[in-house]
Formats: sequence, structure tokens, C-alpha cells
Amino acid sequence: MRIALGVSGGIAAYKAAELLRLLQDRGLEIQVVMTRAAQEFVTPLTFAALSGRRVITGMFENPGEALPGESAIEHIAVAQGAEAVVIAPATADVLARLAHGIADDFLTTLALATRAPVIVAPSMNVNMWEHPATQANMAVLRERGVQVVEPGAGYLACGMTGSGRMAEVLEIAESVFRALHLRDDFENETLLVTAGPTHEPLDPVRYLGNRSSGKMGFAFAQAGLRRRGRVLLVSGPTHLEAPSGINVARVETAGQMAEAVLEWLPQATVVIMTAAVADFQATSVVGHKIKKQDGTLTLQLRPTRDILSEVRSQRRPGQCVVGFAAETDHVLENAAAKLHSKSLDLIVANDVTQEGAGFAVDTNIATILFPDGRREALPQMTKLQLADRVLDAVAELRKCS
Repeated sequence: MRIALGVSGGIAAYKAAELLRLLQDRGLEIQVVMTRAAQEFVTPLTFAALSGRRVITGMFENPGEALPGESAIEHIAVAQGAEAVVIAPATADVLARLAHGIADDFLTTLALATRAPVIVAPSMNVNMWEHPATQANMAVLRERGVQVVEPGAGYLACGMTGSGRMAEVLEIAESVFRALHLRDDFENETLLVTAGPTHEPLDPVRYLGNRSSGKMGFAFAQAGLRRRGRVLLVSGPTHLEAPSGINVARVETAGQMAEAVLEWLPQATVVIMTAAVADFQATSVVGHKIKKQDGTLTLQLRPTRDILSEVRSQRRPGQCVVGFAAETDHVLENAAAKLHSKSLDLIVANDVTQEGAGFAVDTNIATILFPDGRREALPQMTKLQLADRVLDAVAELRKCS
């Protein structure tokens, strides 16, 4: 999850370094943007060293790398990639330009281009803060949905006493966490998540597999981390990178996934099985490439290990197990049967033939089924949003257990 941290030119600019650290502690990736005036108080090198990323200091520098699907125009790329923009400190000048839609540097252009939540932490002299112009600008920003972390009162750097001192960095960080719906409800939980497909080899070149991208499982890993959980991720072959702070076991076959899951199972309090495990494997793997030939090729297959059944037999009391049912027909009926046959605490069912709910897309449409017969049908949403909704259901189950 990427956050854009804007630093403008005030004496409180040095506190932005501490704010950056607090945001990083929640697993957030930080892109720092500094105004020209901010660089008079703190050097870009400080933030580059802390964030591990190049600090953006102007509109016409060498453009940074755009992520796949993002614009190569850097302020648009950052605006599209950021899930929140926080400006701390936010000077009277920056607040005025934001209120009037003036985009004459990178930071104000970014704030105008983003659709993500914008959080500002004003910092200035008391007279500047109380001036009618500043208060009018703040009213405009609040009306537009900008979230304001109110400045504190006390002794100011200019020698005066009153309001205008930037809020404490912990208060600013908490505002960012609220805007991102980050919570602490899994702080004492260890989540074991499976993700992606498995590949069952036929020969050194070919394999049996499926179209799973692993995005749903990685979304659960990210959601669990955001909610302070400890995350153990077992992933089949996928190009996705796990967020830092997550323990990852990379596997290829169903057998390897089963071994990794059972190794970590004793540590887990919540098990989320999103992986699309191949149901069959070849009875024997040929040591050379099978050549194309006329006629019919016959393959002998046998079932792969039933990982959910093995988890059921080895789970300890108190463990919550969540299954997934990716179906093409009789979706709810098949999911309900799996829910009861595997003794799951809940199951998430989706029809992979629906547009926006299949493999390799960023959205999903699902129904959560509970053992008592309850069903919660969810509209199309991002996989990260779905992961959060499922974790909400898990949290409720944990409270009742």
C-alpha cells in the first residue's frame, strides 16, 4: 500500500521524518514529495534514506518508473498509485493553493490529480492560522472532503503562544490509518494464507494447472498485515511480490503446498485457503519432453492431496478455517456442500464465469456462507476490499468463540 507524503516549508518539516517511520511500521510504502521551501529545512537525502525511494522535489526532474498500467507522467503515476496523500506540515501557502486549485508545483499538482483521501496537518504562526483567509481556505478544503488534523496550541517556534503548531505525528499517523481503514483487530492473530495455483508436472516442459493469479490470496495477506496480524503465506507459482513483513513459502505442486501448510499450521490461529489447488496429477512424470504426434495422447491421472481435509484432521481447537469455492455452476450449492464436508467456519463462493469475478482480475463478486445457514452476498469490489469483508466476518466469529 503506497502513501504519498508531502512535506512543505515549515519548521515542523523535520517531524515528517518521524511520521514516515510510523507509517512504515504499518507496512506502508512511502513516496516523499518535497516543496522547494521544505528543502531549506530538511534535505531530500534524509527522506530518501528513510524511505528507500528517490524523493520527488520538482515537476521537471527525470521521471520515476511508472507501475504497470500507470501513466508515465510522474505526477499522474504517483496520484494513481497512492492510496492516500498526507501533507505534513501543510503551510498556509500550500493550503491556500489547494483551496483555490492552483497546481504550480509537484505537490499541489499531485493533490489535484489524486482521487485518494487527502489528509493535511497545518503548521504556521498563530496569527496566520487565525487569519480569516486561512480559515476560509480551511472551510473550503473541509467541504471538499479533505481531512484536517487540527494544529495544537502552545509555544511556537516563532516565540509566540497559541494555535498553529503541527499536531503530534502519532495523531497524524492515526488519521492516515483511519482513512485507509487500518485496524488492530488481528494484532494477536497469526494468519496462514494459501494463494495462487499449483502446477503438477507432466514432463520437464508441461504441467497441469489453472488460471489462478494468486491475487486473492495476496490481498488477504496484505489485509491481514494492515490489521496488525502476523501473516504466513504459502504461494503457488505467481509473479506477485508479497509485502515486506510477511513470511512467504514459495511452492509449485499440491504436495509441496500441503507440506508447507502443515508445517505452519500449529502456529496459525486463522487459516484462509484461497489457493486454487490442481485436483489431479500425473501418475508418472516423463523425464523428457513429450513429442507431438499423430493420434490420441492418453494421460493417467490421480487425485492430488486434499489439503483442506488434512487441515481439518490436524487443526487444533480454536483455529478458524476459511475455505474458497471458485465454481462455474450450482455455485452456492457446491459451496455449501464443501463448507460442511470440510468442517469450515465459513466459505467464500464465487462464480468465476462472471465478468469481474474470475481469475487474473483485481475485482471479485462473492457470497460468504456460514455453517448456520446465513449467507452474505457481496457486490463487485476489489479483492482487497473483499479480503477485509471476510476478515470482518472472521473477527466476529473470533469474538463469539
